[in-house]
Amino acid sequence: MKTAVTIAGVTFQNPVMTASGTFGSGMEYSEFVDLNKLGAVVTKGVANVPWPGNPTPRVAEVYGGMLNAIGLQNPGIDVFIRRDIPFLKQYDTKIIVNVCGKTVEDYLEVVEKLGDTDVDMLEINVSCPNVKEGAIAFGQKADCLYDITDQIKRHAKQPIIMKLSPNVTDITEMARAAEAAGSDAISLINTITGMKIDIYKRQFALANKTGGMSGPAIKPVAVRMVYQCANAVKIPIIGMGGIASAEDAIEFMMAGATAVSVGAMNFVNPYTTIEVAEGIEHFLEEQHIGDINDIIGCVK
Repeated sequence: MKTAVTIAGVTFQNPVMTASGTFGSGMEYSEFVDLNKLGAVVTKGVANVPWPGNPTPRVAEVYGGMLNAIGLQNPGIDVFIRRDIPFLKQYDTKIIVNVCGKTVEDYLEVVEKLGDTDVDMLEINVSCPNVKEGAIAFGQKADCLYDITDQIKRHAKQPIIMKLSPNVTDITEMARAAEAAGSDAISLINTITGMKIDIYKRQFALANKTGGMSGPAIKPVAVRMVYQCANAVKIPIIGMGGIASAEDAIEFMMAGATAVSVGAMNFVNPYTTIEVAEGIEHFLEEQHIGDINDIIGCVK
């Protein structure tokens, strides 16, 4: 039974990854999860300089998920290269580094520094506020997304994955822009913008007022968007958004995803990624499917 999948020439032993921002760089989870059993660890976002993140409170529980406005707090690329990559290289899993920035130049600085490291792929977080565009996210305008994808692709030594924002009118327009600019793959969806108000305090639950919603409640939206993109572009897709079980992951793959990432559920149950990976194997055995690639995009 084959569980390996290949994206842009990189072969993963199974299609289960971690969603950026929910797993750190694996250090915190390594006492619960055997990282050797994951297809890949997708790291928390890394910027060219340390980011302090947003003021607290910045996490709130909501029905069917959570809101976060962490603000991509991270120690910066230099610390990441010195500390996190050597840790991950101890394990037999692929390393995908999530890259963030506030200007194109910020992204390029990180991408160039990672070019000399032994990581497998780069996932580009285009939900960051573009300071030169009045804080509109890079991923919310097709021409802006095309431009940053094109520039990163020219500088990157590893294959790139553009992580798409669902906070757009037409997700397929964004997918096509990323593909046209040379992206090797896309991942979706990032969080959906949401808000929560404490009616007793009469104030916002998050200091930032709004936050990104993740968790099981967004899964139907995510599956729909993955399906739409799978039928709009030819590059591979990594699907995510509310995956809590192997059944959820298989749904994404049948919609057209080559691989999947588990996010918010890591906070609920740190074993989720392993349970999803093992559950996919059981499904393949039960259904007498010899190759997981046979289910990718099987629903039309």
